[in-house]
Amino acid sequence: SPPVTLAEFTLGGADGKDFYDVSLVDGYNVGIGVAAAGARVNYATCGYAGCVGDVNALCPPELQVASGAAAAEAAGGDGAAPTVACRSACEAFGTAEYCCTGAHGGPSTCGPTKYSRLFKAACPAAYSYAYDDPTSTFTCGTGAQYLVTFCPGGHQ
Repeated sequence: SPPVTLAEFTLGGADGKDFYDVSLVDGYNVGIGVAAAGARVNYATCGYAGCVGDVNALCPPELQVASGAAAAEAAGGDGAAPTVACRSACEAFGTAEYCCTGAHGGPSTCGPTKYSRLFKAACPAAYSYAYDDPTSTFTCGTGAQYLVTFCPGGHQ
């Protein structure tokens, strides 16, 4: 249930290739990295998908989700609750422009927004909006193994 960082895989897809990505289209809650591994991997063609940036630290106030206990304490107390997740603009506002629906339902009419650009700046190897394919989808030959790392540090 959003907001959540997703790691997505299609194994043995078109031409027998694996397709994988990390997506922030449904928001962000934790950094995830996906790296191909194994003896049969061509590292020149298999890329690193992921998000090592801390989007929660950069999240605009209108997208922030605060910790339940901390939010209650902050409401009656001394400060702001820590941000534990960052909603997508689609979830926050529900408009066609941000959700890539209706008149904005295709790659030629749904482009990056100020919010998706913020996600992309923090996580260049992750999807930031629905049609962010060119810089966000990675492929690898069949037989690869994948290492999924939560909260990766410094690997891009």
